[in-house]
Amino acid sequence: MKGILLLNGEPYTGAIDCNGAVVYCCDGAYAWANGRVRIDKNIGDFDSLFVTPEPAPEEIFPSEKNYTDGEIALRKMIASGITKVDIYGGFGRREDHFLGNLQLLYYAHKNGVAARLISENTIAFADSGDIAFDGLENKTISVLPFGGDAHIMGSEGFKYEYPDKICYGECRGVSNIVKSKSACLHVRRADTVLVFINMGEV
Repeated sequence: MKGILLLNGEPYTGAIDCNGAVVYCCDGAYAWANGRVRIDKNIGDFDSLFVTPEPAPEEIFPSEKNYTDGEIALRKMIASGITKVDIYGGFGRREDHFLGNLQLLYYAHKNGVAARLISENTIAFADSGDIAFDGLENKTISVLPFGGDAHIMGSEGFKYEYPDKICYGECRGVSNIVKSKSACLHVRRADTVLVFINMGEV
């Protein structure tokens, strides 16, 4: 089951394919998404939105709360059985919110959900085990340890060989290049890495 999560960061200007997906829109994202993307559920405290969204929210959360609107929405999506989430509007604007959105990737991964932050130029996700990079020849890939050291069990199809271990706090996995149509990175399943794929120009 697929979900799409729209956040109030830098507005996403590309096309968003909603076919077969449930679309959750968080608070101020409604300003850039309304009329462009089908919205099934509006979520949040709506402290950064000055119109009444459609469809009407099932619940309006207090502005002073423990979770961001994006985290509330993601938790609801996971609880509803969604197993794949594409997140738009999660980059840009406030840097603290962007860093928080990266934590959502970690939370989703640890709960068995494949989540991606998507902008016009970048795809970011958290993963472990065998990670395939099909159809990304000549794209730049950055791999960072996420939540602890990352043990690299092997890799194929990249310009540079990965070290056996990338320690938390190191940048040794930044800016590799995919040189094969079917590159693969093997990360110890107990570890998590944060992957950035540069879909724009190098």
